[in-house]
Amino acid sequence: FAFVVDAAAAAGDLARAVAGADKALIAEVRVFDVYRGPGVPEGKASIAAAVTEDLVGKVSAVDLVRAGVETLGGKGGGGRPDMAQGGGPDGTKAAEAVAAAKAVVAG
Repeated sequence: FAFVVDAAAAAGDLARAVAGADKALIAEVRVFDVYRGPGVPEGKASIAAAVTEDLVGKVSAVDLVRAGVETLGGKGGGGRPDMAQGGGPDGTKAAEAVAAAKAVVAG
């Protein structure tokens, strides 16, 4: 899923936080994009992460994104069941966004 975090956040820390959400369900986490530019406030970065295809039948990436986006104060978010993206204005709530996605995984 994708969300906005402080630009200084380490990609490895983000990946470990997402992977730790449910070790039995999440097989792999990759940070594959860091974007800074129009649409992202100064000092923030949009980080996108994807999980492997084997999760599609268990959890929708869209549901994960929407939970995180809402936590960050955003609206919407979307994509495909295997890959979705979104963002929100409050990158200081990145940990809470991961927790919201974890709650979706937990059911």
